[in-house]
Amino acid sequence: MSRIVIAMSGGVDSSVTASLLVEAGHDCIGVFMRHGQPALPKPSGALPIVEASNPKPGHQGCCSVTDALDARRVAEHLGIPLYPLDLTEDFEKIIDTFVTEYGAGRTPNPCVRCNQWIKFGRLFDYADAVGATHVATGHYARLVHSQTSGSVPAIPEIHRGHDVSRDQSYVLFGITPDRLARMMLPIGELTKSEVRSHADRLGLVTATKPDSQEICFVPPGEHPRLVAHRLGGSRAGDIIDTSGSVLGHHSGIEHFTIGQRQGLGIAIGSPLYVIRIEPETYRVVVGPKSELPLQGLIADEVSWVADVPTTPFECLVQCRAQRPPAKAIVTRKGDQQFEAHFLEPTVHAPGPITPGQPAVCYDNTHLLGGGWIVTHETT
Repeated sequence: MSRIVIAMSGGVDSSVTASLLVEAGHDCIGVFMRHGQPALPKPSGALPIVEASNPKPGHQGCCSVTDALDARRVAEHLGIPLYPLDLTEDFEKIIDTFVTEYGAGRTPNPCVRCNQWIKFGRLFDYADAVGATHVATGHYARLVHSQTSGSVPAIPEIHRGHDVSRDQSYVLFGITPDRLARMMLPIGELTKSEVRSHADRLGLVTATKPDSQEICFVPPGEHPRLVAHRLGGSRAGDIIDTSGSVLGHHSGIEHFTIGQRQGLGIAIGSPLYVIRIEPETYRVVVGPKSELPLQGLIADEVSWVADVPTTPFECLVQCRAQRPPAKAIVTRKGDQQFEAHFLEPTVHAPGPITPGQPAVCYDNTHLLGGGWIVTHETT
């Protein structure tokens, strides 16, 4: 059997992941990733935060004190060691990128960065240090191993999870191909209800624990304050329409994202959406839904986890974690960039195309790769 490092967040998914690997007879080592202090300082006079032992539905993040205690309880129940891994410096890089992206008028996705840089980055360093052959996580995604004709095994393919409503393959596009053979995703073939049932049968403390939500390093709704704090002030400016007329003012571009409708603070008798954010002038451009960018995009920092053509090819492109993919023609622009032109933008558009979010390519359920959206315009 293999020695396996398991990312244990204190949630039900990673708990069942660990239990399945223990049941299979593997030599398992649990790791809980700590990211240090909150990114925001406490307001003056604030009372200390005391976490409840039973968090409310949709509790924030995945790295809290409660989560650490739950991970410890599960590890003890399963009879495996659990070690805290201090990744404060690595999380600082994620927070810095988060702040920089909002300051540039984009909408970042720190959870994808965490998977790319930490869960399937630093955890492999730790696995090497303890002589582990594999790294396992509780993602709802599948590894498909193809038949090999020679002595060298084929690189596994990442596919969408069996539970489509929970699929998390979207966040895995940044994994380097050389690490695919060392990955394990034990719950990819299960549904969420099956995972909870398994945890309940074993009597795991996390069986009924609600899923984590929001961002782990900043409270819900507090990201504008974090951005302003880190950048030395808010990026306040005008709200204008697409013809340049000033409709109002805002307290900072960090409050907005492409496609946003609520919270604009203006009313003209018909719905308005954020069409564009101009970081140089701090202007937020709004307009009717018909003016939202839906046609195409350019993505950079591209990672391919499968072989794809060097010539333009048709595939499915997904632009947000909770939105369905749409048919597109993808054209590679060197090794680090691609352009996607959606084939039916007005009917099957993937929702507003938001710079800063990932654009992830699929061949049916097979994850091909992806990149980070830099613009919703194509050449």
